[in-house]
Amino acid sequence: MNFAFSEEQEQLREFVRQFLENYSAETTVRELMETESGYDAATWSMMAEQLGLQSLIIPEEYGGQGFGYVELIVVLEEMGRALLCAPFFSTVVLAANTLIHSGDDAAKAELLPGIASGETIATLAFTEESGRWDEAGITMEATADGDGWTLSGTKMYVLDGHIASLVLVAARTANGVSLFRVDGDAAGLTRTALATMDMTRKQARLEFDGVAATMIGAEGDGWTVLERVLDLAAVALAAEQVGGAQICLDTAVQYAKDRVQFGRPIGSFQAIKHKCADMLLEVESAKSAAYYAGWCAAELNDELPSVASLAKAYCSEAYFHTTAENIQIHGGIGFTWEHSAHLYFKRAKSSELLFGDPTYHRELLAQRIGI
Repeated sequence: MNFAFSEEQEQLREFVRQFLENYSAETTVRELMETESGYDAATWSMMAEQLGLQSLIIPEEYGGQGFGYVELIVVLEEMGRALLCAPFFSTVVLAANTLIHSGDDAAKAELLPGIASGETIATLAFTEESGRWDEAGITMEATADGDGWTLSGTKMYVLDGHIASLVLVAARTANGVSLFRVDGDAAGLTRTALATMDMTRKQARLEFDGVAATMIGAEGDGWTVLERVLDLAAVALAAEQVGGAQICLDTAVQYAKDRVQFGRPIGSFQAIKHKCADMLLEVESAKSAAYYAGWCAAELNDELPSVASLAKAYCSEAYFHTTAENIQIHGGIGFTWEHSAHLYFKRAKSSELLFGDPTYHRELLAQRIGI
């Protein structure tokens, strides 16, 4: 079985890398992360119109390109490498995946074309103040109101929740967890941007006070859909982490070659050699985990739940360790605000916690394989 990327997939990687080098350079990232919206509207439009990134995994009948998850993995790896500041993860990985797997053809026909064209910024709101990522953490209640529903309660850590024009919400009805759609400017919805350590990925608190909502899919089927979406999101995040880890490894190795101390490059010292070797081992192992998980996601096979947790746990730790070692190898300059190392360190920490930390996913993996 060949898990190498095809020539077309490698070309996609090159196109995306060139685009991000032009439009997501470090200076641009630093500018955008200081803004409230956290992204550039012109770049977002170009991503949709010129590269078709938002439409990548959306089926063709809904205005998408109908590519598989492996292509998405390639794109996300490059985005992680460039620390792209844009609502791509929330819109495509979370919201579009939720709609695609919801089983609601009417909602798909209505909402997916807008995501595919780049007109709609969307997100998924399911985490609450408890900070739990499992089904028990969803306590918000939905109340039947004539032909529709109303939502009251609070959602936390919603990626790009303060700018999304479409919010998909998980809430409980009498039949269990169900999914709902809410317009970003709906009456009774208060959106507050959160102060986060990782400023390159914006999060928000959403407060619902009798907000009118429309159900998506069947009542009580919400967690079945969400469980799959969270597995797919874990795989997508693992790919992003691999991209970030690789650039940190490359940066550290280059610095070890260039920096001269005691009349010789610091890379010639055994301690630095060992750090770089350990980083290489972790990055290559993380790639293996993320790529295999991407293949399982593309096939939607029985291995996906266990492999998704495995990839998320391993890639989270590999990325965080690589960013920390990158700072160490750079020494004093690595600790400064002016150097890029801290940007990756903060992204690594926030990504480690997003969708559950490594301990949570190892426990989940143990349950899923029956240990």
